[in-house]
Amino acid sequence: MQDRTPNPFETLPPATPPAPLRVVVADDNPVVRAGLTALLSGRADITVVAEAADGRTAWEAAHAHRPDVVLLDVRMPGVDGISALPYLVGIAPVLMLTYSRESEIVQEALRRGAGGYLVHGEFTADQLVDAVRDIKEGRPHLTPSAAGALLAQLRRESPSSSLPEGLGGATAHEPGYPTPGAGTTSAEHLSRLQPDVGQSSSGWTGGGRPAAVDRSRFQLSAREAEIMDLIASGMTNQQIAATCFISEKTVKNHINRIFAKLHSTSRAEAAAKWLGTAPDPSPRGLR
Repeated sequence: MQDRTPNPFETLPPATPPAPLRVVVADDNPVVRAGLTALLSGRADITVVAEAADGRTAWEAAHAHRPDVVLLDVRMPGVDGISALPYLVGIAPVLMLTYSRESEIVQEALRRGAGGYLVHGEFTADQLVDAVRDIKEGRPHLTPSAAGALLAQLRRESPSSSLPEGLGGATAHEPGYPTPGAGTTSAEHLSRLQPDVGQSSSGWTGGGRPAAVDRSRFQLSAREAEIMDLIASGMTNQQIAATCFISEKTVKNHINRIFAKLHSTSRAEAAAKWLGTAPDPSPRGLR
């Protein structure tokens, strides 16, 4: 009988799964806090260790729990998110999660150390979860409004005077390239200078969706608009019911009315129209 060659890996202990990411959720709206906690706690690798209703409580919670990530609203009573931000980033990476989309606020939050900036209604549940994971690893996330604010700031700044030789001087050195505005549109001029530059149509910081969407044409009530925001964020009916403190049957009734007003037959179609990512409507669709 031939001896079996021993397996050197048989005696190794089983691999220990990584510890879940520890998150503090700071928002003065208890409904938003409950929804975010329910959404994040449903992931095996994330746990919400504390909630806070203002910046001071957020700092106290972060100081006590030493989380991996802090989700922080901008406008809160007492100490607001922008004021608390410099103190929180010394403890953990901070992801701004807010309805505030003003350019000045976005820029100031990033200047004070925020690792990302997400505006409600511009991301799905999966994108939020990915952002939480990535912020811990130092990878920033910006939704379209936040990216637009940064772009606006860059365009206001003076152009660099120290570009490497050969870059940025095509109009001055290449014959046949007219000055932008002198009989040639900017798009035509750019296409001649950089014919191979593509434009991303996916991702949060890419194009494809305007910074603001005119939703008044949908004629949703305040409650319907709130539920549509939650649908667009990726919540299930059960999560929406818990967030809004209503029954699932009431949620379904609201969704039926929302679908009728948005001329949609699915959550994905309704969310695309609500977020402005749907293709141009047909003559029979919404106008």
